[in-house]
Amino acid sequence: MRKILLQTLLLAAILLSACSNAKNSKSIKTEKMELSNKDKVVALLNSFNTGDQTPISYINPNNYVQHNLDVGDGLAGFGAVMQHAPPQGFKANVIRAFEDGDYVFTHTEYDFFGPKAGFDVFRFENGLIVEHWDNLTEVTPPNPSGRTQFDGVTSVSDLDKTASNKTVVKGFINDILLNGQQNFTDYINPTMYHQHNSAVADGLDGLGAALKYFAENGMVMEYHKLHKVLGQGNFVLSISEGKFGKGDHVAYYDLFRLEEGKIVEHWDVIQNIPERSEWKNDNGKF
Repeated sequence: MRKILLQTLLLAAILLSACSNAKNSKSIKTEKMELSNKDKVVALLNSFNTGDQTPISYINPNNYVQHNLDVGDGLAGFGAVMQHAPPQGFKANVIRAFEDGDYVFTHTEYDFFGPKAGFDVFRFENGLIVEHWDNLTEVTPPNPSGRTQFDGVTSVSDLDKTASNKTVVKGFINDILLNGQQNFTDYINPTMYHQHNSAVADGLDGLGAALKYFAENGMVMEYHKLHKVLGQGNFVLSISEGKFGKGDHVAYYDLFRLEEGKIVEHWDVIQNIPERSEWKNDNGKF
C-alpha cells in the first residue's frame, strides 16, 4: 500500500512538473508573439550590441527589400555587411523609436565604421520585416546652440494628434521647402524652436542665418520631392529628395517634434545618393 502511494505521489509530481513546463513554454511563446513591431526593431538593432541571433527571425527570409544602396538585397546582403564588421563589432544605441501602421522608424546612434547618426525605416507584413530604408551621417560636434544630433525630447505624447501633426509637416515641406514660401510661423513656433542640425542655431534667426550663408557662398539646399511622411503622436519623420551643398544629389530625413500644431524641435540626416553604377541593389533610395 505504501509503495502504491509513493508511486502515485511521484506520478502526480511528474504531471505537475510537465504541466508547469508546458505552461512556461506557452508563456514564452505567447510573449514572443505579443512583441510589437517596434519592439522587434529595437531588439534587432540591439542585437548589434548583444550578438543575439533571435531578432534575425523577425526578418522575412524570402522577401526582404533593401534600400540602403551600399548593401546587397535580401538577407544575403545583410549578412555580407556583418561579415565585414570590425573586431569589436558594430554598436547601436536606439535613442527614439516610433510606430506608424506597418512602419517602424528609429533614430539611432551607431558605431558603424565610425560614429554615425542614423534614421532607419522598416516595413512589416504579417509581423515580419520585408523592407528597409535608412540615412546615415557622421557624428559631429554640438551646433552653435550647443545641441547634439541626439539630445532633446524622446517621450511620445499626443497620440490623438498623429494625423494632424503629419498634415502640418506635409504643409511645411510642400509650402516652405518645395515651393519657397516664407510663411514660416504658420508651421514653426518662433519662440521655441530647438535645432539639432550640426550647423544651425536655434530659432528662426538661426535658420535664416544658415540660409543666408548658403546663398552668399553659392551653396544650395533644395527639396525636389517629398517621398514619405510617417508619424506617431508628437513626432513626425519626412523623407525627401533634393540637392545640397554644391549640388549633390541627396536624401533628406527630417524628424520634427510638434506642440499645439507647431514645430518646436528638429533633427536631420542628409546623405549623398551615389551614382547608379555604385549601387549594390536595384531598389532605389526611396
